[in-house]
Amino acid sequence: MSNEPDKRTPAVGRYALDTSGTPPRADLVTRCTEDRTAIHRPDDGRECCSPPTGTPNTLMLVGEAESVSHARKFADAYVREKSPAASGAHLDDVVLVTSELVTNSVRYGTEPGDQILIALHTDDKRTRIEVHDPVRRTPRSQPESVERERGRGLFIVDAVCMGLWGCEDRPFGKFVWAEVPC
Repeated sequence: MSNEPDKRTPAVGRYALDTSGTPPRADLVTRCTEDRTAIHRPDDGRECCSPPTGTPNTLMLVGEAESVSHARKFADAYVREKSPAASGAHLDDVVLVTSELVTNSVRYGTEPGDQILIALHTDDKRTRIEVHDPVRRTPRSQPESVERERGRGLFIVDAVCMGLWGCEDRPFGKFVWAEVPC
């Protein structure tokens, strides 16, 4: 038994690249360019290494203020593609809630160098937004203040989502979710 580390890349979803030089099982692989092997299920109907089409439902961003604008653009593009019949008001609400949740995550759920993950899911009844970050601290509403210019994000989320939002722990942090009804 060799003490060398395994050179194969672990599978992510259905695909992985194998650079170990070990011949793979012929029924599970197709040869790709550059002498790499993409492992896939033979019945998935995709050609070797073909990327998924359309806007993905997740986006990983650096925990910095500039990421908020990227999150808004991502949410807008995702809902426009996956729910083309969604009203303009629904689209605006999704972008607003995404912006508020990502802003809170960047301000209170990350430290320098941390990343956040945004996951979106939409159907004809609602759009669910999840923002994952590495800090377990639960978000809480701040008392109202006329002096402060911030601290109203969760009030906005609660008003737009009609109370359909929450926070849940995950192994390395938490995620805050909200559902924007159509």
